[in-house]
Amino acid sequence: MCGIIAAAAQRDAAPLLIAGLKALEYRGYDSAGLAVQEDQQLRRVRAKGKVREMEALYLADPFAGSTGIAHTRWATHGVPNEENAHPHMIGRVALVHNGIIENHASLRTRLQAKGYAFTSETDTEVMAALIDAHLSKGMCLREAVLATVQELEGAYAIAVISSDEPGRVVGARRGAPLLVGMGIGEHFLGSDAQALIQVTSKIVYLEEGDVVEISRASAQIYTGDGMPVKRAVHESELSADAVERGEYRHYMQKEIFEQPRAVADTLEARIGSGGVLSNIFGVDGEKLLAKVKGLHIIACGTSYHAGMVAKYWIEDYARLPVSVEVASEYRYREAVVPQGTLLIAISQSGETADTLAALRESRRRGYLGTLAICNVPESSVVREADLKLMTRAGPEIGVASTKAFTTQLAALALLTLHLANEQGMDAARYSELCEQLQRLPRAIDEALQIEPQIVQLAERFVHRRHALFLGRGMHHPVALEGSLKLKEISYIHAEAYPAGELKHGPLALVDEDMPVIAVAPNGPLLDKLKSNLQEVRARGGELIVFADKAAHIDGATAGGSILRIDAGGDFIAPAVFTVPLQLLAYHVAVLRGTDVDQPRNLAKSVTVE
Repeated sequence: MCGIIAAAAQRDAAPLLIAGLKALEYRGYDSAGLAVQEDQQLRRVRAKGKVREMEALYLADPFAGSTGIAHTRWATHGVPNEENAHPHMIGRVALVHNGIIENHASLRTRLQAKGYAFTSETDTEVMAALIDAHLSKGMCLREAVLATVQELEGAYAIAVISSDEPGRVVGARRGAPLLVGMGIGEHFLGSDAQALIQVTSKIVYLEEGDVVEISRASAQIYTGDGMPVKRAVHESELSADAVERGEYRHYMQKEIFEQPRAVADTLEARIGSGGVLSNIFGVDGEKLLAKVKGLHIIACGTSYHAGMVAKYWIEDYARLPVSVEVASEYRYREAVVPQGTLLIAISQSGETADTLAALRESRRRGYLGTLAICNVPESSVVREADLKLMTRAGPEIGVASTKAFTTQLAALALLTLHLANEQGMDAARYSELCEQLQRLPRAIDEALQIEPQIVQLAERFVHRRHALFLGRGMHHPVALEGSLKLKEISYIHAEAYPAGELKHGPLALVDEDMPVIAVAPNGPLLDKLKSNLQEVRARGGELIVFADKAAHIDGATAGGSILRIDAGGDFIAPAVFTVPLQLLAYHVAVLRGTDVDQPRNLAKSVTVE
């Protein structure tokens, strides 16, 4: 969600800030704005809607200035409009903010008593007033920010400028990410690396509670108690080309077709002819995993569905008990943690607020250790976990995750095989599963070839309002993921059920206007699924079956459309069957004319609770 970019540059800041905001559009937002400082003056422009609308206002009346801050807002406190858009300005201060300040109401009352008047409904404007109040006591901007954050309850990443201190930007973070970009004769702040790749590849990741002051000449970081501290400089592997759409109509389509390469990268140098390499979790990881007696997986959204697939895998193949829980629920109950339990946190961004908070909460609950499965090496989840396994998906711009899911499955499959081998799996079966996993990139590539059939199928969905997805066993999470994709980007209401649950309620919804999408792999539950399909046919429902080529499902069984896929084996089938469901959601959304990459009300990285 919300994006931040700030600059203390040796050139006009506004064009840099606008370009940075455009690089952050994938995160989801509903308004945008920037403020620039020059010669003890602050000028601001804000607009509801897209960055281009704010840019047009700026270009109609441009203003110079080498220091500035900018923001894309996703509404939390207050409706999307110009008054609630960032930056917020009070007195001599302009401020942008990601996160939520929980004690904003009491702070607002206190500041109103001092004479401050507020023009927005936001919690952010309260921070700007509080910083201005501290400046009035004779503090410099850095001191005022340090004093302010001590009074805040909640999560924040902020960037602040003051008309009293030209050429300086002060930033701070707690519970939301903020990075420093190290340039030559200029420095920058950003909420993620993609905002900064246009100006620098040298990145510093701020730690919890850090405050940073940047100018053209320097970037100095301080701990929460005001002591100077050094943080490591990292060379970002991102490139501007990596976040271009290229020949594809949307980022989501591009990312769907990047999956064979992304999965291959996730597996590279981690699995060979002898199986999963034992050192992929590090020396300490290998020792820790040898002690595992059970696993507890926490995640949100698509990552939660990946964890559900992993539960089937690990319990089937490694014979270890696994529980999977939505991170936002885990935080607010006292989970029972059996001895020897490993906590696994799954997150694409590594900054998902609920997952990160659950990871932190887990420290007091007696886990054997923690493992992060993530796509961003320097993210908070990765830094704070004991072990890490990176997914190597590369940048994912589309809000609806695609390659994040399949690369998470690839990483979880590696973990499954490692644990299965530790638990004494039969050598022949272990070798067979390893061979399947190595075939996964090719199997996904083959599944992508049915796109022309999916395009034709999508035309039948354009005027639908509801859909049901069915799957059995480890393909129930695949059905959940398929329904999530369809509802996220096409706005068609969709639900997913284990196919055996049809007769326990959902069958009441089935009629000729309700398409039913079934995932039909070849396996021991196939005959059970066939019976469920007959139940749908008997009620006049329209069936669409994605069937394994090895599964004996004919027209008489399915009744509707059958699309045949070579799943490549029972182990990797969940990842392969996911691909046509992604394509279906994508092409339905395109035909319905929705904003595929930035669906309404959604954000890519959910950094607030």
